[in-house]
This record gives sequence, C-alpha cells and structure tokens, in this order.
Amino acid sequence: MRDQQLRMALILGLLSAVGPFAIDMYLPALPQVAEDLQVTEQQATLTLTAYFITFGIAQMIWGPMSDAVGRKPPILIGVSIFLLASIAATFAPTLDWLVAARALQAFGAATLMVVPRAVIRDLSSGPDAARMMAAIMIVISVSPMLAPLAGSGIMLFGNWREIFAALAIASLISLALTVFALPETLRPEARNPVSIPPMLSGITRLLTSRRFMGLTFIGGFGMASFFVFLASASFVYTRQFGLSPTGFSLAFAFNAIGFFSASQFAAKLGQRLGMERLIAIAITGFVAATATLTLVVWLGLDQLWVVIAGLFIGNAFLGLVMPTSMVMALDPHPDIAGLASSLGGTIQMLTGGAMIVAAGAFLDNTALPMVAAIACCAALAWLSAFLSLPRLRF
Repeated sequence: MRDQQLRMALILGLLSAVGPFAIDMYLPALPQVAEDLQVTEQQATLTLTAYFITFGIAQMIWGPMSDAVGRKPPILIGVSIFLLASIAATFAPTLDWLVAARALQAFGAATLMVVPRAVIRDLSSGPDAARMMAAIMIVISVSPMLAPLAGSGIMLFGNWREIFAALAIASLISLALTVFALPETLRPEARNPVSIPPMLSGITRLLTSRRFMGLTFIGGFGMASFFVFLASASFVYTRQFGLSPTGFSLAFAFNAIGFFSASQFAAKLGQRLGMERLIAIAITGFVAATATLTLVVWLGLDQLWVVIAGLFIGNAFLGLVMPTSMVMALDPHPDIAGLASSLGGTIQMLTGGAMIVAAGAFLDNTALPMVAAIACCAALAWLSAFLSLPRLRF
C-alpha cells in the first residue's frame, strides 16, 4: 500500500509541477520580455497577475467537474488547453497577446492544481494524506529550483519565446502520463452530477465554516508571500544585486530548498505534535523570520546573502504550513472534496493576485519593499490562524 501511495504521489507530483514550471521557468526572462515587447517592468508583471487570477477562478470549474465526471477527463481537457495556450504565447507579438495567452494557460493548468488534491482525498485522509501531499511537494518544490535554471539555460541559446515552446512539449508529456499512468480514483457511484443548487449548498457550507476559511486563508496568505517574491525577485536580484539570469536562478533555487526540505517533515511532525499544533508553531516561525528579515534590511543590512538566508528560513516554516493547511481544510469534507479543493484554491490564488496588485505600488526593484510585503503576508496568515483556530496554543 505504501509503495502504491508513493507511486501515485509521484505521478500526481509530476502533473502538478506543470503549473509551477509555467510560472517559474520564465522568471529569468521577465526583464527581457519587458524589453522585447517595449513595456515597463511593472507592465510585464501583468503576465503573472493574469495567470494567478485566472488560475484561481478556473479551479471553480475543474473541481465540480471532477466530482461529476471523474478525475481523468478534466486533466485531459485542461492539459490540452494549456498546450494550445503555450503555442500562442510562443508567438505573442504584443503584451496584450501574451497576457491573454498566459490567462488561457492558467485556465488549463488549474486542473492540475485542484484535481490531484481531490485524488489524494479519494485515496486517504489525515496523516496518510499529509504524507502523500508532502511527497507531491517534493516534485513541486523541486520545480522552483529547476525551472528558472531551465529557463536561463534556454535563454543561452534562444529567448523567452523558446521557454513557452518548451512548456508546450512538457504538456505533451503530461498528456501521455495522464492517459497511460493515472488511474481513475473516483468510483462512478461516488460521483455527483453538476447541479447548481447542490453546488451553492456546498459553497455555502464551506464559506460558513470558520475552520475551512481560516485554513484556506492561512494557505492563501502563505501562497501570496511567494507570489510577491515571484513578481519582484527577478528585478531585485538583477537590478539591485547585479545577478545574471543564471545567478538569479541559483539564488531562487536556494530559497526554494528551504520550502522543499521542510515540507518533507510535515507528516511526521503532524503525527508527533498534532496537525493543529504544527500549524501554530510553523506559522509563528514564519512571521518571526520574515519580520526579522524586514527589520534587518530596513536597518541597512540589505546584502544579497542576508536576503537569501532570511528567505530560506522563512520558506522553511512555510514548507510546514502549506501541505498541513491543505490537508486540514479538506479532511472534514470528503463528500465534496473536489468543490472544497477548487474553492480553497480559488480563494488562495485570488488572495495571491490581490497581494501582488497591492504590493505593486511599493515595489521598486530593491529588497526592502519586497521583504516587507512578504512579512505582511506572513502576518495576515498568522492572524487568520489566530482568529479561526482559537484553540491553537501559540
């Protein structure tokens, strides 16, 4: 059974990695995108904002669909859409074209966020589900380390357009993996036909659940902190610290190691401490680490190694928060796992997109606004936990 779970986690992780690759692979090329399409750097980040917002909204479609028709069909449709959008992005002549292609890309990729989480809930719950989620996090967490390096490697021989061509090839591999390696996990008798009244009833049930909403916003603001980093890091590392695209990719990868390494201990620590206690410790550590980093940078110690080290520590705590909060949010709702996963994902992605917009007015290609915005996200995540899970022992 354990081997079967690990095999499924690997398959789901590979599929789930397509979305992060679509975000992270072209981060080193963002300055080049701005220059090539003759737009400002802030306008270039609209390609990220459009991706996140569409990604969030689309999950409300794929989740209920997966509850009605099974888990495989939505993945096949979504990956096909992602393939077409990647081709469109490759040939984008203007920023508006690229933003539209990115939005369509996100619409297709959203199925690879919501459906794998529902598959996990089909197969297990509690610590076992956390173990599978953590195994998926291995693949997802490696993506931020490898994707920017792959993108900068492609840029050595081409430009940002070739990056989207590579994503089109990756989507073809995902289609093959889905057809030949992913079994259907939702039994026909467990499927719920798409119907507006039950959907509205389920949404109402989730939105009025203090625990579900609290855990969703814990993950949402945690995810938002990473989105702020994604939108600003390439400009901060290349402009303030003078790194090349490859140098930025290496610095970015080091930050991701903290998240990746810590996420692997989430299941064991959840069993030892209790999942609620783990959330309390991890979210408090996340706030402390990011607030300390902001203070240090504000005092003028804004060297590259300080920023990288501070973000590494913060991301390590975040690596404990994300898989634990996801599992805890879905556990009480096995009968509407797809809807719960999609609604939670939508709220989290919209939260991330909103934080990018809110922080955008203050980001100036230096480290202080970036780390301060990340610290604000951490504080909001902590506040969400404090207000919604009052029994936690902080």
